[in-house]
Amino acid sequence: MTNKALPTRNEAWGFYGATAGFTDADAAWAIASPAIAKVTAASAEGVREFLESRHGRHFADDVHNGIHAGLDLDAAIDAAIARWMGWTIDRNTAHETGIPKGLPYLTGFVTHFAIEAELAD
Repeated sequence: MTNKALPTRNEAWGFYGATAGFTDADAAWAIASPAIAKVTAASAEGVREFLESRHGRHFADDVHNGIHAGLDLDAAIDAAIARWMGWTIDRNTAHETGIPKGLPYLTGFVTHFAIEAELAD
């Protein structure tokens, strides 16, 4: 596992595309990627897959809400991480995705995408 941020492969979608509408997307990506990898213990590939997904787009919305509330970019990303780590995978989500019930939401989805990336190789 590495905390090195991998560049996005899709600047128009997911976290990167969404953050480009309200802040410096490169800066947001450079802060979010290693921070998510650290808290979830996931691979850089898994973090990139998560951030490029629709869940990454929703994560960006949460960051945007933090900035709108007056937080700087670092604090808004930290707040979004804390919020997503506070939520847990419920029974329905576990049934739909195979992510174990009770895992923190962020850990569950980043790990889910890390596994998908590994299987795609």
